[in-house]
Amino acid sequence: MTLLYTHASGLSHVTPPSHPEQVARLDAVLAALGGADLEQREAPDAADADILRAHPAEYLSLLQRNAPAEGWGMLDSDTYLSPGSLMAARHAVGGVCAAVDAVLAGTAPNAFVAMRPPGHHAERMKAMGFCILSSVAIAALRALDHHGLDRVAVLDFDVHHGNGTQDVLWDEGRAFFASTHQMPLYPGTGLPSERGAHGQMVNVALTPGSGGGEARAAWRAICVRVEAWRPQLVLISAGFDAHADDPLAQLLWNEADFTAITRMICDAAAICSAPVVSALEGGYDLAALGRSARAHVDVLRETAA
Repeated sequence: MTLLYTHASGLSHVTPPSHPEQVARLDAVLAALGGADLEQREAPDAADADILRAHPAEYLSLLQRNAPAEGWGMLDSDTYLSPGSLMAARHAVGGVCAAVDAVLAGTAPNAFVAMRPPGHHAERMKAMGFCILSSVAIAALRALDHHGLDRVAVLDFDVHHGNGTQDVLWDEGRAFFASTHQMPLYPGTGLPSERGAHGQMVNVALTPGSGGGEARAAWRAICVRVEAWRPQLVLISAGFDAHADDPLAQLLWNEADFTAITRMICDAAAICSAPVVSALEGGYDLAALGRSARAHVDVLRETAA
């Protein structure tokens, strides 16, 4: 059975009115997953030792200094801290790490982590793009360093490039990273020439207005690379903002595309006998987010059966 990790703290990261990364995003995802056959678990607080694999202590100190007692603190022009934000970010990290522990222990073949804030834009020393801690990259490093894996794959289909994940894992030869993303678009990184220190990264830029056909072709090619990498664990940064209804980008994917791409990834993972952990990233049209997340998790459930 697919595991679902979440925590009420995800609702305590409160952004200013009209901010797209809002509390209602988590509500929409959890409502869409209601009635699904999932084993729900509470995402724990992250261990400092895990966070420190990706972020230096001075960065954590910076976050604590900027955490407000009330109202908001700003980390950059669109990344805010409310009084509950750091705990939410820690539970987001803890959820992905706990999911990794569970699937590697054989408790379940896969898991989905429904938490916010997202994490894939958070660089080692910089919060940005609504992201505070680089949760999926942290989980990859836990799998490598704590569990002793040799090869992990991190796959990101968010419409925005996962610059934070790339930054944290750039020098990590044991971690394959692949991303599809719209270009041009925030954050401006993700050129095909960005290949990592060991040539272990694949960036595929998609043009504004392109649809599911281009996306599926890109992910078919990426999954061939995944199978050749033979990962022992597959991590997914599951952003749903490439949907045609999303207000922050101009790709034209739909639920069927998320279904197809998720199935490709799960099939590649199965060939490698690798469990899968997926974590929520972007998605800012609430209705499209809910439908797309449900489509994604339904494939996880089918492959876990």
